[in-house]
Amino acid sequence: MTDRLWANQRLTDDRKNAEIDFIVARPDAGVIAVEVKGGQVTHDGDGWTQTSQSGHAKSIDPVTQVRDAMYLLRSYVERDSRWGQRGRVRYGHAVIFPFTHIPEDFSLPDCPRHLVFGRDDLDDLVDKLARIPIRQHGSDRLPSNEDVQDVEEILRGRGLPQDDVLALALERDVLTDHLTQQQGMLLEVSKLMNRMEIRGGAGSGKTWLAMEQARRLTRAGQRVALVCYSRGLAAFFQRLTTQWPRREQPAYVGTFHGLGIDQWGAHPPVLGDEDSGYWEEELPSSMITIAASLPVGRRFDAIVVDEAQDFADRWWAAVLAALKNPAEGGIYVYSDEGQRVFARFGGIPECQAVFMLEHNLRNTRQIADTFQSLALTRMRARGGVGPQARLVPCAAEQAIGTADDAVESLFDEGWRAQDIALLTTGKRHPEQVIRQAQSQDAYWASFWDDDQVFYGHVLGFKGLERRAVVLAVNDNEPRDRARERLYVGLSRARDELVVCGDPEYIEQVAGSALLRKFGSGAATTPSQRASVSA
Repeated sequence: MTDRLWANQRLTDDRKNAEIDFIVARPDAGVIAVEVKGGQVTHDGDGWTQTSQSGHAKSIDPVTQVRDAMYLLRSYVERDSRWGQRGRVRYGHAVIFPFTHIPEDFSLPDCPRHLVFGRDDLDDLVDKLARIPIRQHGSDRLPSNEDVQDVEEILRGRGLPQDDVLALALERDVLTDHLTQQQGMLLEVSKLMNRMEIRGGAGSGKTWLAMEQARRLTRAGQRVALVCYSRGLAAFFQRLTTQWPRREQPAYVGTFHGLGIDQWGAHPPVLGDEDSGYWEEELPSSMITIAASLPVGRRFDAIVVDEAQDFADRWWAAVLAALKNPAEGGIYVYSDEGQRVFARFGGIPECQAVFMLEHNLRNTRQIADTFQSLALTRMRARGGVGPQARLVPCAAEQAIGTADDAVESLFDEGWRAQDIALLTTGKRHPEQVIRQAQSQDAYWASFWDDDQVFYGHVLGFKGLERRAVVLAVNDNEPRDRARERLYVGLSRARDELVVCGDPEYIEQVAGSALLRKFGSGAATTPSQRASVSA
C-alpha cells in the first residue's frame, strides 16, 4: 500500500474557496487535511495570533480554516462520479506550528491536543497524522488502497483538455486567414490593370487571391470566368463560390475544358480520345471556333486563371477567344513554375505587370522549411509553429501500406478523418481507385466528407490542402517531373506532414538538403538507405 501527499491543493465550490497546505492520504487510516502556520503562534484564550519575524501580528483561525477545507475536500471527492456509491471513508484535519512550542496539556474545545503539532512534535509526523482519523468514532470506514488511488485520480480533475493537435491547427487558421486577407491589398493596387500575372510558391495564397479577384470583378459588374485545369481545384472553387452572394458569383467556375464541353457544347471525347491530342489540341481548337460564333453576351469581360503553369499554348488562344474584347479584355493569371508537373509548356499572354508573392502563409514554418529547397524562389515563412515534418523510411513498394499505418497514428494523435489526406506520387491508392470508379463527381464530393480520409494523387491535388497529409512516395525510380511532384506533395499539408518512402530515392530526386529537414525517423546514413532499398 502507498501513501499519497499533495501540497497547496486549491478547492472551490459555489460557496467558498480554500487552499489546503497539505493533504495526506493513507490506506487503512484516512485522508487528513493539514494547515501550517509559520512564525510565532499564540492563543490568548479568545483567539489565535500569528507574528512574523518582522514583528507584524495578525489574527488567524487555523482550526476553522482547515476544518472547513476538509469538509470541502470530502464533498468534492464524494460528488465525483468516479467515487460512485462506495460510501464515506474517514477524514481528519490538523494544524502544524513548526516554530511554536505546544504544551502537552494544551486543549481547546474545537482543537484537542492530538490535532495540533508544534516544533517538538515533528518526529514521525506522518504516522501521527495518520492516527487522527483512526481515533475518530462512527460508521465511516477506513479507506482501502483503491480508495486512496481514486482520491488521487479525482484531485487531478476530469474532462481535461489533452494535447489537442486540432486546437493548435485552428489557432494557426486564424493567423493564416488574417495574413491571407492582407494579400488582398495587392488587388486594390491592381484595379486599373486588365492584364496581370501573380507568381508565388506553394502556400503563398495564390488560390485565395484568384477567387477574391473573380469575386471583386463580378461584384463590379463584369462577366467573369474563374478557370483552372484540375478537376479537384475546380470542384473546390465551385463549392466555395456557391456560398457567396449571388451578385458576387462568377458567370463560370470550373475547368478550362469544362468551359468548352459543358458551357459551349463542344463534342466530348469519344473512346480513345483520352490518349490522343483531344485535350491538348482538338478541344482547344474547337473552343476557338465556337467562341468566335458566340454572342458577345456569352463571352467574358475577364478571365481569372489559377495554376496557369498547367496551360498549353493552344489553350491560351482559346482563353483570349473567350473574351468579349480579346485585345483588351481582362486576364488575371496565377502561377508557380515550381509546380509544373505536366509535360506541357504554354506562353502566358503578355501582362502589364508581374507581382511576386514572397511569403508562405498557409504552411507551418516547419513544413515550409521542409520543401523550401524545391521552390524556385525563396519565400519567407509566416505561418504558425507546428510539429516537425517526419519521414518514415520504407521501400517504394511498401509506401502505401506504411502510409495507411501513418494515418492510423494520426488518428491516435487526435486528428479527425476530415483533417487528413493520403496522397501518392506514383500509382494511386486502391481506395482512390474505388472512389473514382463511381464517378469523378462522387470522388471529389468525398473531399468534403467529414467522415472520410481523402485519398488522392499529387497531380490532382494541386491548389488543395489538408491540415494533415501523409505522402506516399511510391515511385521506384525518378520519372519526368519527379522533383515537381515531390514539391507539390510536401506542400499540401498545413499543420502536419508525414512522408513514407525510400530516403535514397528522395535524396536522388530532391537532394540531401531535403532529408536533413525531417525529424526523427528519417534514415540518412548510407547503411540505413541500403537496408531500406533492400
